[in-house]
Amino acid sequence: MDAIRNYHMLIDGEWVHASDGEAFDSVSPITGKPWARIPEATEADVDRAVRAADRAFSSGPWAAMTPSERGKCLRRLAELLAERSEDLGRAETIDTGKMLKETRWQAKYIAEFFQFYAGAADKLSGETLPIDKPDLFVFTSREPLGVVAAIVPWNSQLFLVAVKIGPALAAGNTVVLKASEHASAAMLDFGQLVAQAGFPPGVINIVTGHGEPCGRALTSHPLVARVSFTGGPGAARQIIRNSAENFAEVSLELGGKSPFIVFEDADLESAVNGSVAGIFGATGQSCVAGSRLLVQDSIADAFLEKMVALARSIRIGDPLEENTQMGPLCTEGQLAHIQRQVALAEKEGGRILTGGKQPPGRGGTYFEPTIIDCPRPDLTIVDTELFGPVLSVLRFKTEEQAIRLANSSVHGLAAGIFTRDGARQMRMARAVRAGIVWINTYRAVSPIAAFGGVKGSGYGRESGFQAMYDYTRPKTVWVNTSSEPMANPFVMR
Repeated sequence: MDAIRNYHMLIDGEWVHASDGEAFDSVSPITGKPWARIPEATEADVDRAVRAADRAFSSGPWAAMTPSERGKCLRRLAELLAERSEDLGRAETIDTGKMLKETRWQAKYIAEFFQFYAGAADKLSGETLPIDKPDLFVFTSREPLGVVAAIVPWNSQLFLVAVKIGPALAAGNTVVLKASEHASAAMLDFGQLVAQAGFPPGVINIVTGHGEPCGRALTSHPLVARVSFTGGPGAARQIIRNSAENFAEVSLELGGKSPFIVFEDADLESAVNGSVAGIFGATGQSCVAGSRLLVQDSIADAFLEKMVALARSIRIGDPLEENTQMGPLCTEGQLAHIQRQVALAEKEGGRILTGGKQPPGRGGTYFEPTIIDCPRPDLTIVDTELFGPVLSVLRFKTEEQAIRLANSSVHGLAAGIFTRDGARQMRMARAVRAGIVWINTYRAVSPIAAFGGVKGSGYGRESGFQAMYDYTRPKTVWVNTSSEPMANPFVMR
């Protein structure tokens, strides 16, 4: 990692610098040092990318391809992803601090998402309508929207690319991807596979830069038909304002503060393992992190004793090493935010059961797995997304109280429920306000299953076959089958 890697953006099939030559450093959280130079896109660069995508959509070879031909491009991309998973995973680990064994597995697994959408490309269909008028045959077809702006955060970026552009491309759209300014490398490496997979120039474009001007110019561009955004609520509000300029459709996935609910009849070992995976996996840097543990009072002490012991045994270290179990946080800003929130939680009465600080003798952006016993649900930390390895613990006595605690959040992305009672499983799944509910498991994903949030966690769904419909619009066609001329419009009968 001594030599600085110089990256380029992908626009209209060409690898280019920013038009004004500006670039910024990407700092690896493993070393705390710059390791890559990333182009800082200008408004002109964004405009060029969007116009290239629009040409590819309207008049290029992509526009003339059949759905089956589009599927072949997606299938080849999936094969290339599987072949390059080691290299892609390594770049993502160096750039973000996520463990290599996770990033390379994820790079290989997302190939399944592109395979899924490759097979779905020729499965979209319309319908005939039993219209209430004689001599008229009416049917619908589904058409792609046009240029899609896909904005992806640094965490799980290749996965989020797959669930955004997979259905968009399968449905016939073109895409401009914006990578996170915190970690762009893996997405730009992914771009190297686009031409090899057979996608014509302009179908997939990748720009890099900050919210201003890059993000603003992209989400307000008059040729953008849809914006798919994953990130924070502040940026989401700005995107909604930007979309007033182009009336683009918008979908938002904004993270969460997901409740992990454990009842007294749960399999204790399974629930402890699930909670540890839910909050300390990926160093807690996951939108669906189970960061609010709600545990029934009768088993709370036993549960926390096991969980604290397991948390203390987690091996913190270099994410490139195979025996590491938890790596660093991605940015200094995250570390500072977490330190402030943990200190505030203590001030408000929270009790740190383990962690709460940086590991002794290790600098950088590392932070210990942390569990905080919260005496009240109104502690600030209980409903503040930290995006790090910090768990807030609340206790409940009854099922009704568990539901109230679970739903007393501005967020609503995911929830975990651990209980052996089948009836309770269904009651809780219905009662908890979240877009995803896992029962006796956690963080499972599949190309077949949609995900997304409610309330402050956003709207719209990604993944699954239904997502393809969100990247199309229906067209209704009326056909007059009568051989008679149309009636005089001024004679009413």
